[in-house]
Amino acid sequence: MGLTLDEGHRLHYVGNVRVDIVTKEFPPEIYGGAGVHVAELSRVLAGHVDLRVHCFGAARPEEFHGARVRAYGVPPGLEEANAAVQTLGTDLSILGNTAGADVVHSHTWYANMAGHLASLLHGVPHVLSAHSLEPLRPWKAEQLGGGYALSSWAEQTSYEAAAAVIAVSAGMRRDILRCYPVVDPDKVHVVHNGIDVSEWERNTNDDAVTALGIDPSRPSVVFVGRNTRQKGVPYLLRAAAQLPTDVQLVLCLGAADTPELAAETAQLINDLRAQRGSVVLIERMLPRHELIQVLSHATVFACPSIYEPLGIVNLEAMACGAAVVASATGGIPEVVDDGVTGTLVGLEQVTDGTGTPIDPQKFVDDFASAVNSLVADPPRARLMGEAGRRRVEEHFSWGSIAESTLQVYRSVL
Repeated sequence: MGLTLDEGHRLHYVGNVRVDIVTKEFPPEIYGGAGVHVAELSRVLAGHVDLRVHCFGAARPEEFHGARVRAYGVPPGLEEANAAVQTLGTDLSILGNTAGADVVHSHTWYANMAGHLASLLHGVPHVLSAHSLEPLRPWKAEQLGGGYALSSWAEQTSYEAAAAVIAVSAGMRRDILRCYPVVDPDKVHVVHNGIDVSEWERNTNDDAVTALGIDPSRPSVVFVGRNTRQKGVPYLLRAAAQLPTDVQLVLCLGAADTPELAAETAQLINDLRAQRGSVVLIERMLPRHELIQVLSHATVFACPSIYEPLGIVNLEAMACGAAVVASATGGIPEVVDDGVTGTLVGLEQVTDGTGTPIDPQKFVDDFASAVNSLVADPPRARLMGEAGRRRVEEHFSWGSIAESTLQVYRSVL
């Protein structure tokens, strides 16, 4: 049983290789890039291996593009427990159903312990995909309290014992080896995130954007993402104060991680509206067809993240033909081709794990300058958007990413 390569380096599938993916997020419950990654990876892998998906949350359809799916709720008795304890309880409930797998592949710390324990229990290799790292998200202690110590322990234990680790960028690989120096560098493979270019493409219809309160005849700067410290929303809001008043700031903003961040963000938005107006706030997850229209009408897509292992949202924006202005951190420089598909904004950061800019005002000013340069030159922004679309098509297709993932499986079988 195993996977072999022919002379053209394409994978052939020998025997009935079973791969069990363990993940917190899975359609329809997706709230971040990791969930998007798992859904797309499952779709393309299911035609090549016997794929089983174990996910958290409510019951789902038992089949997803050829993969068998099973969902797991919080175990009885843990309904009032710390969120990290609930996660570990769910991981334990998954273990029995991974019996018979040839490879267990976990995504994010939420599922890492299920993968690690399944490996020990059933004697099979555990592959994990690194979408973020707990040591580089210390602000999560605000959310989880002592649960952050549990999530950090679960992640470190799993990384150090895994048969292979998949990093979504070279930047993420460096972070893994820095945070977990015990991990064998030969076991850490770079496989970028991808995007379905047949689903994400430019749509110049304006019915959805108009219904959302966006004026398609005016320039717009668009942000899409969760309101977490790592996404850098307060820096963008401060930079937006320097935008011309005819430029719309469109915020597709998820719920804040903490009440303190929610209050800070709300105050900045209120101040911005009072100062310049032209702020469109969308506080719900948009259906894909609406989001595609928003991105397709964007003059600039803004990504002010202070921590971003890759940034799949930048791929989505580029696929829709938007020029991107993004902070030069993490895996973002592997996605955005500076001066070609957008502009990278330099970001010097403290080294305490928070990612805080050393000079926050400089970062704000530089970000505003980069955005203003493009909104003042729509033809240049349009050319960058077209180049971004080509880059996504050439380098971030799911076919090549699935093949690379299968090669990692082959390395551990």
